[in-house]
Amino acid sequence: MRRIDLAPLHRATVGFDQIADMMDRILADTAQTPSYPPYNIEKTADDAWRISIAVAGFSEDDLSVEVREDALIVSARKSEETDERTYLHRGIANRAFERRFTLADHVRVTGASHVNGMLNIDLLREVPEALKPRRIEITNGETYETKAVEAS
Repeated sequence: MRRIDLAPLHRATVGFDQIADMMDRILADTAQTPSYPPYNIEKTADDAWRISIAVAGFSEDDLSVEVREDALIVSARKSEETDERTYLHRGIANRAFERRFTLADHVRVTGASHVNGMLNIDLLREVPEALKPRRIEITNGETYETKAVEAS
C-alpha cells in the first residue's frame, strides 16, 4: 500500500490538523473497510443528506444510532433466538455490526426511520449565523470615527 507523507502540510498550515488526520485515517482504512451492511449516501438538498443502510432481519430494538464526537455510529446486535430452526441454506446475514460515519462541522442528525428493511438517517448542515456570509455596507469614504465626532 502506498503511504502519503503529510508532514509538509503540518509545516505550512495552522489549524488544519483534522484534515490531515482524516486523510491518514481514510488511507489507512481502505484495505480493511467492511462491506456489511451495504449502504447508500444520497444528497437530498443543498445542505441535507440521507444515509440508507440495508438492515434486513433487524428490528428497531436491535438497532442503535448515536452521535459521538463528530461521528455517527450505527450498530446492531441481534437478540438471541430461542427457537431451534434447521436451515438448509442461510444466506441472510444477521450478524452484529458497527458502522461509523465522520460528520463535518455543523452537520447534525435530524431523524432516523426503519422502513421495509432499510434504516434511513437524515442529516442536515446548519451553519451558525456568525459563519454565514454577510454583506458589508460600503460608505462614501467617511470613517465611523468621523461620523461619531460629527454627531457629538
